[in-house]
Amino acid sequence: MRLFILCLFAASNISTVLCDEAKARPNMLVILADDLGYGDLTCYGAKDLRTPNIDALVAAGMKFENFYANCPVCSPTRAALLTGRYQELVGVPGVIRTHAENSWGYLDPNATLLPKLAADSGYHTAIIGKWHLGLDSPNTPLERGFHHFHGFLGDMMDDYYNHRRHGNNYMYNDRQEIDPQGHATDLFTEWSIDYLNARKSESNPFLLYLAYNAPHTPIQPPLEWEDKVLQREQGIDPGRAKLVALIEHMDDGIGQVIAALHANGQFENTIIVFTSDNGGQLNMGANNGPLRDGKQSVYEGGLKVPTAVVWPDKIKAGSHSQVRALSMDILPTLFDAAGIAIPQAIEGRSFLPTLTGIPQPSLREQLFFCRREGGLQYGGKTIEAVIEWPWKLLQNSPWQPLELYNLETDPLEETDLASKNKNVVNRLNAAMRLQLQQGGRVPWQSPNSNN
Repeated sequence: MRLFILCLFAASNISTVLCDEAKARPNMLVILADDLGYGDLTCYGAKDLRTPNIDALVAAGMKFENFYANCPVCSPTRAALLTGRYQELVGVPGVIRTHAENSWGYLDPNATLLPKLAADSGYHTAIIGKWHLGLDSPNTPLERGFHHFHGFLGDMMDDYYNHRRHGNNYMYNDRQEIDPQGHATDLFTEWSIDYLNARKSESNPFLLYLAYNAPHTPIQPPLEWEDKVLQREQGIDPGRAKLVALIEHMDDGIGQVIAALHANGQFENTIIVFTSDNGGQLNMGANNGPLRDGKQSVYEGGLKVPTAVVWPDKIKAGSHSQVRALSMDILPTLFDAAGIAIPQAIEGRSFLPTLTGIPQPSLREQLFFCRREGGLQYGGKTIEAVIEWPWKLLQNSPWQPLELYNLETDPLEETDLASKNKNVVNRLNAAMRLQLQQGGRVPWQSPNSNN
């Protein structure tokens, strides 16, 4: 009997230790905006909009000045974010769309999505909002490592209120098709708060990926938010006013989510990342600050994105970083903080030392960017860039020659130095070709495609 009691006591202690360890591991919240320009937050220099909630979040942690999206368009960056790999190495060099003839990616069924590793390590994993990495099995969220999905599968909504794309309803709650009422931004905010409330009493930590579709087209803010901007910003361009309102509406939603973390006692033990999937779309009124060009382009305005990481008592509030990191570095960094091992080789690198105030060398010698697209402008070919500081070699159109810029002396990419630096062009072009060859080994079309 005494031995039995001792065994029970030991088992109880082990259970307590495991529960304490689970509680000690940080929750993870990754908030991804859709097409948010580098200059479209007050804390990044915007003068005609108000983003108090995102500004407060940025001020509470580390603001990144040189953070890059993996790609200047949606699907590839999301693939890189969730796999920790260059997007073309997991079959998503371009945008995944409803119609096969205009779809330029297929998420490799053999690729491991990092949320699955978090789930295997005891985390509850959820995606709320935009998935955009597949419309059918096996590439749906619950099949790729998430315990919970509440959002839409497609690339965009043709209307923020009816949530259809080409007449298709891609809105789901786990595996059930749903048809909710309301503005998509409000829905994703509400569902995120519901999720956080549901996790409040659970012992195991969570990984929540909150992927808003704002401020992606159509630029369709609630009318009351648009009216508020028009009244405040006298003389503002009407198109710009709509975009500002859509961003401010998202900011309000993010504020509600952060408030829920505080109310539930989850904030202090949660690492929060805020970033965007690519630069802002200029013809929709976006502001990418002084950077050249915007969404779809491999110039800096298409790639650099506002980014901040918050971890109370671990990351110094009000800190700044010049480290050049990529979307694919986010989850490896969070996993490093949580002690989650990544068994397979990935290109993503942890910048946790930087977050905690420890100097670290550059994450990589070269940063590669690649995008495949169709239409007459691209013809199914790729555009690409490589940065090897201070040099940046790029081809922003498959029909135009290579361009070379010195980002240290010419951060706005105004003076093409390709003709004066042939050796640099040749060396970086060789590296870029090798990267393209590696990506060429991975199929990027569905085997079920009609094409």
